[in-house]
Amino acid sequence: MGHRLTAISTRTGDAGTTGLGDGSRCLKSAARIQALGDVDELNSHLGLLRSLGLPQAIDTLLSKVQHDLFDLGGELSVPGMALFKTEQVAALDEALKDYNARLPPLAEFILPAGSQTASQAHVCRTVARRAERSVVAVSCEVAQAGGVEAATLLRPELLQYLNRLSDLLFVLARTLNRAGDAASTEVYWNHQRLPKG
Repeated sequence: MGHRLTAISTRTGDAGTTGLGDGSRCLKSAARIQALGDVDELNSHLGLLRSLGLPQAIDTLLSKVQHDLFDLGGELSVPGMALFKTEQVAALDEALKDYNARLPPLAEFILPAGSQTASQAHVCRTVARRAERSVVAVSCEVAQAGGVEAATLLRPELLQYLNRLSDLLFVLARTLNRAGDAASTEVYWNHQRLPKG
């Protein structure tokens, strides 16, 4: 494989624009760049979560997710390119079904808290939701532009993946709070915490 990055500091973005994978340039404030940044941030948070030490099966799953997010970002960065596959969404569906089946039903809301790994999984979940909103904004921006080729429209698999991923991260946070021999560290919302007036 050849060198993909020959220069890290190009100075081509000093005026507030950036290059897309198809060679076009756009403002760094564009919805597409916001979405790319949010997906990159999500991937970085997943890397942090993995560095905390996870059960092997979860670590392997999240390694696959990190690679999937690179595919998703690639599709965002090259309008009209199709990198993402429906099988990647289906794999998340299977993982979600598998891990959720091992958990007791929720009778109360839980707080994004507990063990360090579970708390970081919740951070990842919230960033995944933001990334999902950003991708929706790209879809809206492209659709409102008018006269665009159908090939530049974002495919539904991208949104489906981010939607499933945030659900999976919620389930994994619960799983991580129940990992090991200790009692669950899941923290439930206490709606009676305030004294009555």
